[in-house]
Amino acid sequence: MTTDLATWALRDRVALPTGTIAVDVLGADRPGAPVVLTHGTPSWSYLWRHVAPALARERPVHLWDLPTYGDSTGDRPSVDGHARTLAALVEHWGLDAPVLVGHDIGAATTLRAHLVHGAPASALVLADAAVLSPWLTGATQHVQAHLPTYREMPSHLFTAMITAHVRTTVAGALSDEAERAYLDRYAGPDGQQRYLDQVAGFSEDDTRDVVARLGAIAVPTDVVWGAEDTWIAPAAAATLGDAIPGARRHLVAGAGHFLTEDAQEAFLAVLEEVLP
Repeated sequence: MTTDLATWALRDRVALPTGTIAVDVLGADRPGAPVVLTHGTPSWSYLWRHVAPALARERPVHLWDLPTYGDSTGDRPSVDGHARTLAALVEHWGLDAPVLVGHDIGAATTLRAHLVHGAPASALVLADAAVLSPWLTGATQHVQAHLPTYREMPSHLFTAMITAHVRTTVAGALSDEAERAYLDRYAGPDGQQRYLDQVAGFSEDDTRDVVARLGAIAVPTDVVWGAEDTWIAPAAAATLGDAIPGARRHLVAGAGHFLTEDAQEAFLAVLEEVLP
């Protein structure tokens, strides 16, 4: 696997009740502790293209696309469905104590898989986590409140809207290649409905019981945040960190919500510091 847009794709598929899930493993023969990388929204495993190959020099790195994201299929996506998928994949891969890394709703997915569905973990890394209420952005709440209107919106107007939205994921600017990689998944009428189906499935009901159990986390946990995240304010990092026993906090300078786009080297440095 390379990091080019034209060639980035997860090579394997696993059929689960939540969908046919695109998966891959890099560095399978490496001796380090295995890592599972879980992306959020509106992204896919491409988010990890700079991170995964670097980590795989020393350890197995497991990648997947959430149901209906990237190259995975599925029906009625939700954080709980994603968490059940992650728990099933950890079992499928035969992992006894992986490091679970999650970004955005991928962090909520990681926490729910561990705390609710019993996925084992030796450590947790939560990046720009969509966990604490309210994690639904104002834009997302507006779309949820007017789904029929957005479903009927002409595709070119919808594309313009989500293009502007995706550009706010970073503090700097997405490369043309990266912008295409994220937006092409939502191109045309089918992509529009895919995006809206994902938004329709967002519910803070899937994180309330997770938040109630944060104090029960018994593995090393690191909370990482882009210092210029405009989607979920960096102040949430302190609140989340305070709720998890012994959690360490890391603020990544010059990074927005998609910190792997703005500051992949700084994010990698954090991971290399905290991974066993």
